Amino acid sequence: MRTAAIALFATASLGCSNDISQDRAVAVIVPDAQASQPALGDALTVDPAKSKVQALGAKITGTHDVFFPSFAGELKLDGATPTAIAVTVNMGGLKSDHDRLTGHLQGPEFFDVASFPTASFTSTAIAAGAEGGTHTVTGDLVIHGVTQRVSFPATIVVSEGAMKATSEFVIDRQDFGIAYPGMPDDLIKDEVALTIDLAS
Repeated sequence: MRTAAIALFATASLGCSNDISQDRAVAVIVPDAQASQPALGDALTVDPAKSKVQALGAKITGTHDVFFPSFAGELKLDGATPTAIAVTVNMGGLKSDHDRLTGHLQGPEFFDVASFPTASFTSTAIAAGAEGGTHTVTGDLVIHGVTQRVSFPATIVVSEGAMKATSEFVIDRQDFGIAYPGMPDDLIKDEVALTIDLAS
């Protein structure tokens, strides 16, 4: 009993130390989403050399960075007003900080990239003003073949016909049908932090 109690305490302590939700915005799922209208404005191609798409996951014993080096996107401006953000990620190109984990993430217990080769985000609205950013971005996030309309803060900067949009927010992987629990003594947390940095 004493050994079990010590193990439980150690597990709880390690879990607290890997709370990736701390100091990060949490994406809000928007219920009863309505169809979006096409955004007006000039289309700007995302420059991958100036942009990045990353994720951070956690389990009891630590955290893991996940990188998505292959993606394409578009930003739209109506004058000096940002009107749309879209990005499509090649999930087969994902890499993690550990080769064995990379293969596991690509497999059926996680992203199942053979069945769902891409993930994407397409905005439905961009509104000025947000806690933790300059704008609130709402749109359809598609991961693992599941679409959720989410809302999150972003910092969007427009200058000389160019646009840069950055955001870091937390999603729940269970909302996208990714339910693999991990090892019994090293459970995987549901929260995943996404870092999106797009520039034209």
